[in-house]
Amino acid sequence: MEKPRSYCEVVERMEKDNVHVHYHDKEYGFPIHDDNQLFARLILEINQAGLSWTTILNKKDNFFRAFDNFEIDKVARYGQKQKDRLLQDAGIIRNRLKIEATIENAKVIKGLQKEFGSFKNWLDKHHPLAKEEWVKLFKKTFRFTGGEIVGEFLMSSGYLPGAHIESCPIYKKLEKQKPAWMRKIKVSKKTDRQ
Repeated sequence: MEKPRSYCEVVERMEKDNVHVHYHDKEYGFPIHDDNQLFARLILEINQAGLSWTTILNKKDNFFRAFDNFEIDKVARYGQKQKDRLLQDAGIIRNRLKIEATIENAKVIKGLQKEFGSFKNWLDKHHPLAKEEWVKLFKKTFRFTGGEIVGEFLMSSGYLPGAHIESCPIYKKLEKQKPAWMRKIKVSKKTDRQ
């Protein structure tokens, strides 16, 4: 059997109840409009650093429970008591730096909401940037964000292309959602013809 060339091809060979199948078919690459959900995706990507995405997907529900459904206002108010609780929670990744980055990043997003109206507005304002420019911006703005984390966050939330190959059945569903990267391409194609 030929080695899969994409996440889509890997998922295609999995059992239907595999956590990757749900993520690939329902979430990966689809635009996210809610700030709390964007925050959740960013934090899940941060927690994946050094680990497998399977580990994160298996613990996803635990993360949502542990971090108050990633409600930015609540997480931004976490103090030592909540940090200690999270460090004892075996259902999540108990890494002090990642936990502290989560709380600090919630505070940063609150600032962006105040200035731009929402985290999504901030992302939209900077779109389209090349991946390298996004990485610089995120490293300047957030904690614990490197190239891989930023790239996956932006691809998984529809700001960068590459989540699905065109032959993937989910690609058509994704097209209907009009992710940011696809809108950019459509606009530039029109410009090329004029």
